[in-house]
Amino acid sequence: MPLHIVRADITTMEVDAIVNAANESLLGGGGVDGAIHRAAGPELLAECRTLHGCKTGQAKLTKGYRLPAKYVIHTVGPVWRGGGHGERELLTSAYRSSLELALAHHCETVAFPLISSGVYGYPKDQALTVAVDAIGDFLLRHDMTVYLAIFDRASYTIGGRLFADIAAYIDDRYVSDHADSGEERRRRAARFSRPVPLEAEAAPAPCDAGSLDEALSTLDESFSKMLLRKIDEAGLTDAQCYKRANVDRRLFSKIRSDVHYRPSKPTAVAFAVALELPLEEARELLQKAGFAFSHASKFDIIVEYFIAHGNYDVFEINEALFAFDQSLLGG
Repeated sequence: MPLHIVRADITTMEVDAIVNAANESLLGGGGVDGAIHRAAGPELLAECRTLHGCKTGQAKLTKGYRLPAKYVIHTVGPVWRGGGHGERELLTSAYRSSLELALAHHCETVAFPLISSGVYGYPKDQALTVAVDAIGDFLLRHDMTVYLAIFDRASYTIGGRLFADIAAYIDDRYVSDHADSGEERRRRAARFSRPVPLEAEAAPAPCDAGSLDEALSTLDESFSKMLLRKIDEAGLTDAQCYKRANVDRRLFSKIRSDVHYRPSKPTAVAFAVALELPLEEARELLQKAGFAFSHASKFDIIVEYFIAHGNYDVFEINEALFAFDQSLLGG
């Protein structure tokens, strides 16, 4: 089941559970913690008093009370002390403990904030990487839909060097693709506006049942058929493929059961990434779904950047797509 990065106020999300970035007392605080307590009402604090706190890296569960969510999972992330005091391990544990608690309570949808990235001082780009790695690893083994709720642009950032590299990659291709000379535009306009002589028009070829059958038999395989063939060739199971693609199991079932299924472009690209296809093969798979890579699209250029660099981690690609305000892979 997929991971979605969304801009949202976590207190308004209608999910089975939201995760609260709490302190060890579980008695409320500032930031996300305070916002969740205010939205849930005083009953939440009353139940939290019965839990007798929570250790860093662990999680505890309460009811959601006045929140749209059924449950609140309270987890304590580490305070950033330079990165040499086990901060990454503790933050990973906070995500893992929260997800395991959600699984134990049969939650199908869970929303996280970016834990420890506020007053606890964990660098936002590193906090994001830990979140995506921990959630992504869990989703490869379990079926659950997880949201990473980012309240505003200032709360979200990918690594500065990665952002700069992608921005330069986009600039090199996106700008040059739009740098048509005036003369070229005039030639193209003249070519398409020139009338075609009647005698040059091709007459339709006669068709009989035999030739129609032959034509139909030569049709290329559909997107669905090509996808299933490549999954087999890669030695993957269906579940391994749709999880790597960040695609919901029910959507994959539709693709498998309908030979003529037409996915959205982000879904088609996600499968190309899951199969770790080189660029030419990725283009071929997209063509089966009626799409193409274009340097007039920032989405396409960002995906191309990752494929060209041999990075097929769909969650890392989605981090970058989100940073550049593009659609995310999967569905």
